[in-house]
Amino acid sequence: MFRYLHFSPLLSLLTFEHFVAMAYYYLYSTIPKKPLTSFFISSPHIIFKYSLHKFVPSTTPSLFPSRHRSKYCTWVSAVSCSVAETDEQHHIASNGLVHKEYADLNLSDLFCEDIGNLRIRPHVNPLRRALMIPAEVPNWKEVFRDATLPLMVDIGSGSGRFLMWLAKRNSSSKNFLGLEIRPKLVTRAEYWVNELGLKNVHFISTNAMVSFQRLVSTYPGPLMLVSILCPDPHFKKKHHKRRVVQKPLVESIVNNLAHGGQIFIQSDVLDVAVDMRNYFDDVSNKLVHIDSVDPSLPCDGDGWVLNNPMGIRTEREIHAEFEGCKIYRRVYQKVQH
Repeated sequence: MFRYLHFSPLLSLLTFEHFVAMAYYYLYSTIPKKPLTSFFISSPHIIFKYSLHKFVPSTTPSLFPSRHRSKYCTWVSAVSCSVAETDEQHHIASNGLVHKEYADLNLSDLFCEDIGNLRIRPHVNPLRRALMIPAEVPNWKEVFRDATLPLMVDIGSGSGRFLMWLAKRNSSSKNFLGLEIRPKLVTRAEYWVNELGLKNVHFISTNAMVSFQRLVSTYPGPLMLVSILCPDPHFKKKHHKRRVVQKPLVESIVNNLAHGGQIFIQSDVLDVAVDMRNYFDDVSNKLVHIDSVDPSLPCDGDGWVLNNPMGIRTEREIHAEFEGCKIYRRVYQKVQH
């Protein structure tokens, strides 16, 4: 491995990081050439379990003599391409499950021209000044065929397929409102709603943290269900204030919820699920967990609901379970003490 390091001038230029990088190269050259997807090197001192299609080793070909440089470049290129192909196949398979689960909606792949390129940012900072403006309250009688029906609000409705599926099966008994912070998703969802001819589901592009109270307090009918399903985790501790479930929103949900109404939360990230759980558990004088009023809904030993009670999984839920992740769920019901 180090047969080309007998020149003392070269040795003096090498650092510990160079040796570590070359050690990885040597180790890789001694094992069967299969796609290396279990780790990447972001720094020679740290190894993370992640995918190489997003991160390539920080080691550069210049670390190796010219006669080895081409091998290194070929290795990085081959591994990156192989991993990219694997992830592409994984992505296609996962999306196929989504289309299969929502097949009866038969949604068109054609959208209105003004939607533009549907490349959606996965993470949005809800505390940006432009997103702190409350949404305008719609004319509920124009939005819904019957604005007095019980209402379900989905905070972070994403593509909207989840609500459309529910709306199609409850066309005369319930109304559904989706609040989504990314405008392009709302534009497409409204296009699909019109295509399906649904008159009991509506989507609004807004920040639920600032608009929820204003919207639901004006709705003529009772608020019977609020769902917050796999919200943006905002992993960094300094960004936890961006998480949608905060005390003001929780208080607004609980205060506007009708007696007997329910709150359904879930996440594939345990830290996020526990965070949401703690907020709603703090309102124990108004909320009880579903297992205390409906024993037929099974929970595990930690109090997480085992199965999705809605009859259909969300898209994120489908992707997460396909990847082998556990979904952490809680269902609360409002009671009078």
